Amino acid sequence: MGIFSGFDKLGLGNIENEELFEDPKKKVREIKKEEPKKKLQLINEEDYLFDKKYKCPVCDSDFDAKTVRTGKVKMKGVDIDLRPDYDELDQNKYDVIACPACGYAALGRYFPNLNKYQIDDIRVKICMNYKHEPNRGPIYTYEYAKRLYQLALANAVVKKAKNSEKAYLCMKSAWVIRGETQRMDPDEEGYAAKKKENDEQEKELLTNALNGFVMARQTEEFPIAGMDSTTLDYLIAALATETGQKDIVTKMIGDILASRSANSRIKDKARVLKEMLGETTA
Repeated sequence: MGIFSGFDKLGLGNIENEELFEDPKKKVREIKKEEPKKKLQLINEEDYLFDKKYKCPVCDSDFDAKTVRTGKVKMKGVDIDLRPDYDELDQNKYDVIACPACGYAALGRYFPNLNKYQIDDIRVKICMNYKHEPNRGPIYTYEYAKRLYQLALANAVVKKAKNSEKAYLCMKSAWVIRGETQRMDPDEEGYAAKKKENDEQEKELLTNALNGFVMARQTEEFPIAGMDSTTLDYLIAALATETGQKDIVTKMIGDILASRSANSRIKDKARVLKEMLGETTA
């Protein structure tokens, strides 16, 4: 199942054949994913949300979007690729802002930042074909959240966003799928097939995120997606670890450990990746 599959449900089948990055690299090898963590119980997710008002920069419509209350959720851990993990809810489900009137969507950090030419392209290629499918219920389901990320990715391709923005979207889309897998019940019928499908989609998205960040590092000025050079180097190493690019892992870890500007926290994280690399090659 391709990264753009399902766009037809949003009325955006015309986007399915677009190139994600301007200079796509060869596909990287994949390694076996770890088993999902123990299923988490979501308790009163609605209590951690509120409706925040936005104005669409494309069609000027006012709309509300679900937003996580700042300070309400507590982070219990961080995955090696910097994905924050919460008990109360999966905060990544709510990071895409989407206008229900015209179909413009983006991550919060990028949502208001459009120039005239990008707006024109979105109006022609997104707004004229968009079919709105509203969320049903007080919280976002994983299916709805994944549709929002697909929509944001379609917009990023159409507006010719920087490779870093598209890579960031791919990575966070993978995080949403990972969160869904963690919260699935292994005893439910169809669990094995659904987990297999999720694992494949997550790998594809992480691979695209890796390729996009590598290209961004070569062509964009820092900060890139809000990250300094050391943080991005670590993230590239982490994504390469998850997708089996051992040569990239080795190079990036070496650069981080030799860097005078890298802080001790990042160096410690790099050492963890180095240990993981050793385990996979043993």
